[in-house]
Amino acid sequence: MSFGHWEDLKGVVAMADAEKIASKQKQISISEFFEKNKHFLGFDTLQRAVITAVKEAVDNSLDACEESRILPTIKIEINKLKGDKLELICQDNGPGIPRNSVENVFGKFLLGSRFHAIRQTRGQQGIGITGVVMYSQLTTGSKTHVISKIKSDSSAVYVNLGLDTRRNKATKSNERRDVWFEDSEEVSSGLKIQTVMKAKYQRGRQSVNQYLRMTSIVNPHATIQLIVRDGNGEIIDHGHWIRTTERLPRVVEEIKPHPHGIHLGQLQRMLKEADERKLTSFLRHNFSGVSMRAAREILEKAELEEGRTPVRIKPDEAQAMLDSFQKVKLLAPPTDCLSPIEEILIKKGLSKAIDSRFASTVTRKPAVSQGNPFQIEVGLVFGGDLSADGPIEVLRFANRVPLMYQQGGCLLTKALESVDWKRYGLDHPGGKGLPKGPAAVLIHLASTNVQFTSEAKEAVADNEEVFEEIRKAMLEVGRGLRNHLKKSSQRKKAQEKFDLINIILPEISRKSSEMLGRDEPDLAPVITRIMNAVFLEDEVLWDNDAKQNICSVTIYNYTARARAYTILAKWPEGEGVRMAENPRGGRKETNGLWAWRLDTLNPGESTEIRFTVEGVTKGDWNETEIFYRGNGDIIGANKIDEKLLDEMRKIEALAAAEAEHAKAAESGSMERLADRAEFLESFEEIEDEGESESIPAAPETTPTLDDWRGGGAE
Repeated sequence: MSFGHWEDLKGVVAMADAEKIASKQKQISISEFFEKNKHFLGFDTLQRAVITAVKEAVDNSLDACEESRILPTIKIEINKLKGDKLELICQDNGPGIPRNSVENVFGKFLLGSRFHAIRQTRGQQGIGITGVVMYSQLTTGSKTHVISKIKSDSSAVYVNLGLDTRRNKATKSNERRDVWFEDSEEVSSGLKIQTVMKAKYQRGRQSVNQYLRMTSIVNPHATIQLIVRDGNGEIIDHGHWIRTTERLPRVVEEIKPHPHGIHLGQLQRMLKEADERKLTSFLRHNFSGVSMRAAREILEKAELEEGRTPVRIKPDEAQAMLDSFQKVKLLAPPTDCLSPIEEILIKKGLSKAIDSRFASTVTRKPAVSQGNPFQIEVGLVFGGDLSADGPIEVLRFANRVPLMYQQGGCLLTKALESVDWKRYGLDHPGGKGLPKGPAAVLIHLASTNVQFTSEAKEAVADNEEVFEEIRKAMLEVGRGLRNHLKKSSQRKKAQEKFDLINIILPEISRKSSEMLGRDEPDLAPVITRIMNAVFLEDEVLWDNDAKQNICSVTIYNYTARARAYTILAKWPEGEGVRMAENPRGGRKETNGLWAWRLDTLNPGESTEIRFTVEGVTKGDWNETEIFYRGNGDIIGANKIDEKLLDEMRKIEALAAAEAEHAKAAESGSMERLADRAEFLESFEEIEDEGESESIPAAPETTPTLDDWRGGGAE
């Protein structure tokens, strides 16, 4: 055989092999992929499987109740069966699911209403509860039994669901309608899921009990119950966390994407799908933070004409536009897409699950990272029943969902460990790792786009802006703990000294007077000289009749000279909360901080500051922090940090200016030359629709708020 024939034969064989390989290629359905990669969904071990299943069911229940403005009541039952099987039952009082939607909700992967919405949500991908149905079927061959009742229907839907993984759709069986009774009472609306799966129930820090405990802390508006039974029906574990507030989380608003968070592929898709006829209109209508001035500047830097049609933009031109996004000053995106827990409710949530003597909480102002709004909240509790042996307890949350695993590799933990906790009263050997002591720290990241380290969503990925915000929040609660410990120590020593003097001196005075036959002298000046200190005592009491909190602050001058101070008290200022009575008047220092001037407090005298707060419920506000200005320490209060106070004022002023700017822009009442710019924009919109042929050039505008801020959404 010649060389040429041999080469031809080799070519024929290679082509045959390629065709054979190609013939074996099959499209993998979404369901089949997750069936073979169930670890992506959190079902990688028997212990974690039950936690993941409970998580998906509870998250869905909380979301459904909150969207329907229903206070959630959720009951979880787990029954051990033979072998490594468990029966899981989850029931809620939510709005239920309409009959025609049940099979899509439980039997189709990647079907959801939140994936494209830019707002804070617990879940987005439409994977969770379908994964539970799949795992149950995969490990035990069991169907998932669902009961759903919506208020408008007279009866509930009963149906058994499985999953056709090849076609990514549910299989239904035994569907019927009937009246739904629980504990002899008819259920008006709600959902009940019952499924059997291969899993193991365990106790400890990584358990269903701990998951629900953590969930109850960041969802104080929910009542959650857990009952676990062994094979004989005996209860082996339980938990009941009753709601501590009837205030539902605020409704979050969907926002448009911000240019600082856009990638090239996304921008190209948006350009191809755009309905606008001009690039300026495209930028203003499809992005947040882009004014007419900013849109023109973006196009100028990208060397693109304003009148270009978006769908005709080429890839290299889209890249130029993307590059110019980072060179132009833009307003930060709106933050009404976030729903923080808020400081008072963090304390109430912690009180449901942790018995402590002190709590310090902080909700930071919203910030932005790569165009995505986020907000950090931290709560620190100390003392009580918390163990002093070993590291503190760390409670991590992302969008109100507990993070149970990979604590060491999580950004939230790394930010906590970066603080020198020894300065704030906790044992922190070497300044590395977790501090030790009777404390627990809650960290909550609320964001429109939480970046996790893996598909299982167990730890938050590194991000410099988020890290710094968490660190700043840690320093704030750390200062609160340090002040508490200092105040407690001072009060204890002063009280011991005061008690000692008031026991020994009167006794010496009485016996001396008897021996000398004289009247007992007035010991007040003597006690004052010995004590030589100013004391402060404060308490917050609940008036059940008036439905108000009464705050009392008493200052004692046990020194030999008159004193003058400004006393500052923290109070829960907010929407619907106000000072009802405040006889001394005073003035507002910043949000949640009120000040009173005490011009003269003579030796041996005391005075009281008293005010009442209404708009809160019992248990919302149980303690306050007191600060002072003036010469000479006050035992029981802390000297105000003027630099920190000034920073708080600046942040508050900036937030007020941004709110005013947004309000003015929304109502069309922008003043000065900005009005004329907006006026001309309306003409340009008409031109987009072909209703105008020519428009006069827009006048130069004065610096806007984003210029004053120094620019950037960061």
